[in-house]
Amino acid sequence: MATVELRFSALPEHVRTARLVAAAVARRAGVDEAVLDEVRLAVGEACSRAVGLHASNDIAAPVRVLLIEDEKKFSIEVGDGVPGGAGPAGAHAGGEAEGAAESESEGEDEMGLAVISGLVDDVEVTSDESGGVIRMSWPAASAAIVP
Repeated sequence: MATVELRFSALPEHVRTARLVAAAVARRAGVDEAVLDEVRLAVGEACSRAVGLHASNDIAAPVRVLLIEDEKKFSIEVGDGVPGGAGPAGAHAGGEAEGAAESESEGEDEMGLAVISGLVDDVEVTSDESGGVIRMSWPAASAAIVP
């Protein structure tokens, strides 16, 4: 199992780099060419979400991207550093003044997760005290070839 780890400053201009690296590693892992656009889009959405969460929560830590090449599948994990994270339920605590901004942010978060779910059949969103993680997997071409 080969793993490529990418960490980048939570800036929107680095999302494109993450998409390009993910597509290159997915191609090497044997992901079908027809699926590479979905990989790029899903990684872009997940990384953009992480960048937004870092910005709205004043997190200085880098966004983490793991590209995991397995015998049967190719997986990507995009992690943010938001403790207790903004999981699918948008579990941020805040006062009334923050309510409108949080509501808008949660709507964007849910939309991003909906786009990812539409692109990727195998997706999981988790969150704990160290941050949130979006895990996405695609079959690798080697999984379809029987020796």
